[in-house]
Formats: sequence, C-alpha cells, structure tokens
Amino acid sequence: MFRIWAKIFKDNHMLADTVICNDTDDTRTHKVFHALHDICVQFDLGEPIWLDSNIQDFKKHAKTRFRQDSFIEHIDFDYLEIHVIEED
Repeated sequence: MFRIWAKIFKDNHMLADTVICNDTDDTRTHKVFHALHDICVQFDLGEPIWLDSNIQDFKKHAKTRFRQDSFIEHIDFDYLEIHVIEED
C-alpha cells in the first residue's frame, strides 16, 4: 500500500487534510503524481508546479510544501503539504 497525506495550512492552522491510497503496480513517481492529481481534485485546486526545491525536499524527506509560487492561480492558504506516510 502506498499512502500520501495531504494538508492545507493557513496561519499555522490545518484547514483540511486527506489521505490518498494507491495499491497499483505503478512506479513510485507515478503513484506520487496520481496522488497529487487526486488531492487537487478533492481540494478543488489547480495542480502545482514541481519546483527544484520541491523535488529536493521530496527526495530527502518524502515530504514537500507547495506555496503560492508553485501555483498558477491565487491560493487563499499558505501552503499545501504532501507527505508519504506508507510505502510498499
């Protein structure tokens, strides 16, 4: 099982969260991209752009934060955080 926990924060308060599960045989990268897509659909957001800093953080910690500079449209929260909480 592969699970990602997504949280939306504003002013150090969690506004919303969800856990996306994936038990397909896809690669880890595909599972992350599919989970991010599902998260954005569930939170009604445009998909963020992976900046170099996001990629570095995700590689090191299996966790990253998408701030305003990763989104094309304006967001009314401080950041979207995704964190891998379980891997096969």
